[in-house]
Amino acid sequence: MEAKKLNKDKTAMIVGGGIGGLVTALKLHRVGVSVRIFESVETIKALGVGINLLPHAVRILTELGLTEELKKTGIPTAELNYYNKFGQPIWHEPRGLDAGYKWPQYSIHRGRLHILLLNAVKEQIGEEVIFTGHHLKSFQSFDDGVEATFENRKTGDIIGMYRGDFLIAADGIHSVVRKHFYPNEGLPKFSGRILWRGITESAPFLTGKSMIMSGFQDQKFVAYPVCPETAERGRSLVNWIAELAVPGDVPPRNDWNKKVEKEVFAPAFSKWDFGWLNVPKLIEETETVYEFPMVDRDPLPQWTFGRVTLLGDAAHPMYPIGSNGASQAILDADALGQAFVEQETMEQALTAYANARMEPTANIVLTNRKNGPESVMQIVEERAPNGFANLNDVVSQQELEEIANKYKQIAGFDRQSLNSKAV
Repeated sequence: MEAKKLNKDKTAMIVGGGIGGLVTALKLHRVGVSVRIFESVETIKALGVGINLLPHAVRILTELGLTEELKKTGIPTAELNYYNKFGQPIWHEPRGLDAGYKWPQYSIHRGRLHILLLNAVKEQIGEEVIFTGHHLKSFQSFDDGVEATFENRKTGDIIGMYRGDFLIAADGIHSVVRKHFYPNEGLPKFSGRILWRGITESAPFLTGKSMIMSGFQDQKFVAYPVCPETAERGRSLVNWIAELAVPGDVPPRNDWNKKVEKEVFAPAFSKWDFGWLNVPKLIEETETVYEFPMVDRDPLPQWTFGRVTLLGDAAHPMYPIGSNGASQAILDADALGQAFVEQETMEQALTAYANARMEPTANIVLTNRKNGPESVMQIVEERAPNGFANLNDVVSQQELEEIANKYKQIAGFDRQSLNSKAV
């Protein structure tokens, strides 16, 4: 089959139409690079549950002209609170604008964010640059470009060959491109913990814009609201995550939308009624629950190979700790676009991008394996497993502050440094 030459002078083939791939398209388009996006699914839908966008990611989306759409779609997070398994407070900090950042932090439905970005690509670049139903089968690099072969994932039929000047692999934790360069890596690394996730409409808790985490490493519950329209009605659409350590070796699943019965995990949280939040009731009133393992991969020694590079979960899948998964993919996209502005050649830009992002993301991956900022809950569990009368007898305020501040620096959203980038 003859390859279809894409017309513009510099053309990026972006493999993967998720959050990272779409933001990369918007960013590259802004700096004058032609883009084409190849997505495996035939129809992009608003799937998933809630995620958080940290201020450094919101800054980038703001520069891409998405301020008003984000306001309409997400809840501006006001605070983050950690509790032990009895609902006793461990740590409180304001977030986003309430913490003095120049940009909000948003709690938002992943699917709604995905569609927001998809619509932005259609409006700013054009619907014709999106090729759905195109799953990457293989690719070849040449001195003057990259040729990629795509198939129908359901049938295995070859549906197209395309050439571009370079290829960005934003194709997720099971990346075809990553596997090409690291064929012996194997399956993602399983943490020994399973996540169950759901969304439930309920009465607001705390400020109505609060994100809470309770428990410890092997048993944790997370909750935060994600819908501004529901909030306007005086209610709260709460995204929640129940997490438990499980025995044995659980293989990672390709299907991240596996529905499960609540009886699998709900009994472990049956007594978690804190007054201000009734966890058993929240779980009980949820219509659909999704299960997936907490997995990541080891940091890589190299992302860029000539005219091909990795981005987002293809480059640095990490535990969903510290609200960094989507945010770091957005930071990747920004760094890639910036490299094309600063470097003289395409190869130099791709190398500079990887050099800028490999170490910071590797640090986050490894820090998240040690629970990141959530380590404060583990400390309290280990020192006071039966609860406490006085938190200061268990952990000092200084120790808590040091953990919180260190993680912000590692993840790149230290307030002072970030605010200095304000336009």
